[in-house]
Amino acid sequence: VQLQAFGGGLVQPGGSLRLSCATSGTIFSFNAMGWYRQAPGKQRELVADITKGGTTTYADSVKGRFTISRDNAKNTVYLQMNSLKPEDTAVYYCRAQRIDLWGQGTLVTVSS
Repeated sequence: VQLQAFGGGLVQPGGSLRLSCATSGTIFSFNAMGWYRQAPGKQRELVADITKGGTTTYADSVKGRFTISRDNAKNTVYLQMNSLKPEDTAVYYCRAQRIDLWGQGTLVTVSS
């Protein structure tokens, strides 16, 4: 498995989770990394993206609540999710943007 995502689970509204996605050094060094999500019955959407240099972009729906970061020493990208809402419930995927390589999804469920 070239991309492995971890950290999903069940959380109450207002809670937090941190997703992680690890890959090889070669893939990590040459790619911007993105987090996407797909809710039931909806299209997959970009949640956040981080370039090799650390420039970030976010979907409007998560701005101010989610933070994407990357640890170049660990070849890992993170998605810190705070103030979670039920509408954040989805399968979350990481992607190596340049080579269009997807990791397996991790389910995040926000429910009381």
